[in-house]
Amino acid sequence: MSVPTRTRRPTPGQTVGPFFAYGVEYPKMHEIASPHSPGAILLAGTVRDGAGHPIPDAFIEIFGADADGAVPRARGSFRRDDHTFTGFGRAFTNDEGRYEFWTRNPGPAGARAPFFAAIVYARGLPDKLHTRIYLPEDSAALDADPLLASLSAEERATLIATRTPDGWLTHDIRLQGDGETVFLVY
Repeated sequence: MSVPTRTRRPTPGQTVGPFFAYGVEYPKMHEIASPHSPGAILLAGTVRDGAGHPIPDAFIEIFGADADGAVPRARGSFRRDDHTFTGFGRAFTNDEGRYEFWTRNPGPAGARAPFFAAIVYARGLPDKLHTRIYLPEDSAALDADPLLASLSAEERATLIATRTPDGWLTHDIRLQGDGETVFLVY
């Protein structure tokens, strides 16, 4: 008696989202620094799809060094005490695709220009996307940064935030199409 051979088919892929809030939301998750603390700034922007439309249910995580360039080692990233800077935060986009973080300007980390590491989750993505958000001020540091030096001028522009007159940062993330943000492979 022979045993029938079975063909195994791969399980279809699934996209990340749109049910992000379950299990990832916590109080003040977008307040990496207290809005009332010295040096606190707002980092905000809009996440857009390939057609330029805002994505109302994306989820962003950022991690950045403190103003002196030191990577925070404090425990309690999920418990905000309004005093400790942990460097890590999460934010959902609103109906207009806008995200906001209260944080601090990161200092330089070695030969790299100051930046925030960012991860984007959104419906339709088969996996999360990694990128960076650089501070705009120090053009010499931006020119010397190894990642930025490897990119064209158009690609570099997708990673550098804009400083507003009140000292805050704005940075839009484009998932595909014209002006697509540069995403990193890990």
